[in-house]
Amino acid sequence: MKLLEEKDKKRYKEFLEKHPRCNFQQSLEWGDVKTSWIKEVILSEDKEGNIQGSLCVWIRKIPIFGNMMYVARGPVCDIHSEVILKDLREGADVLAKKYKAFVLRMEPDVEKSDEKFREIVSNLGFEIKDDSKDFKDEIQPRFVFQLDLRGKEKDTIFSEFHSKTRYNIRLATKKGVIIKEGAKEDLKAFHKIMVETGKRDDFLIRSLSYFEQMYDSLAPKHMKLLMAYYEDKPIAGIIPIMYGNKTWYLYGASSNSHRNLMPNYLLQWTMIQEAIDNKNDMYDFRGVSGVVDENHPQYGLYRFKKGFNARFVEFIGEVYIPYNSIKYKLYKFAEKLFRTVRGFKKKFMK
Repeated sequence: MKLLEEKDKKRYKEFLEKHPRCNFQQSLEWGDVKTSWIKEVILSEDKEGNIQGSLCVWIRKIPIFGNMMYVARGPVCDIHSEVILKDLREGADVLAKKYKAFVLRMEPDVEKSDEKFREIVSNLGFEIKDDSKDFKDEIQPRFVFQLDLRGKEKDTIFSEFHSKTRYNIRLATKKGVIIKEGAKEDLKAFHKIMVETGKRDDFLIRSLSYFEQMYDSLAPKHMKLLMAYYEDKPIAGIIPIMYGNKTWYLYGASSNSHRNLMPNYLLQWTMIQEAIDNKNDMYDFRGVSGVVDENHPQYGLYRFKKGFNARFVEFIGEVYIPYNSIKYKLYKFAEKLFRTVRGFKKKFMK
């Protein structure tokens, strides 16, 4: 085990991009976006000094409680190798001592049904929380839709979409919706539409400066801005992230006007085709609620993503080490209370 040094950054990036479990949230570039966190990377090396596993850890001071260590979608390794996971766990212990952290909190992209991973991390002293359903319960979504692109042609992928999805893609094209790749200055138009979307669908949005920081850190290799236009006016947009063998649909926005032209469907299909051209293994639509109920307020999002014939995936949830159990329990209670109060405030302000 060793901690990443400046001289290791190039080979860490190469390891991450080539690994089948690559995830952009474990990258140094994504770490540059999260400016309010301290970033450390734990490396596990084989006898020849080659990287065989990694864990990008973010550290942030939580008022009253102290430092929390957080891992988004790691580790990147053979998740069934107890030797590598033990090495990374020892690195986490070193960081916990260095930063006096009260918890290491991981949300890996490991499926809930993976019993071998569960057994290994449990033997290594991790605890598992796998019962959340809604977005608000965790930092990363536990439920996602993933479209397997391996060995498939565009025509085949398209033919496997739901008939309504195919109809909406053709409708957008027929009605004159045009998709263009945007530059950094087009983020202003995207953000304006994002504000509109947030008010309509009742969710918090990032600042324009956040998206600009994303662009500076990730574009053009790892980030795109695709905008949908109708009669030369922007009506929708998406931000996909491309890293290693995958593409992720990270952000999307649509104007209240011209929604009947179905620009979001054409935007998704455009990016899926690019992912196929780039020989990606997967297009990840990211999160949906785990409550699959037509009466749920987020069911429309579930239905939209399901229409692309993607697979509904449930991840394991939170895998954590409470270095100070009492403090972590108090933190979790405070976190839940904060979200409840914020929810009441939003309802009151309507």
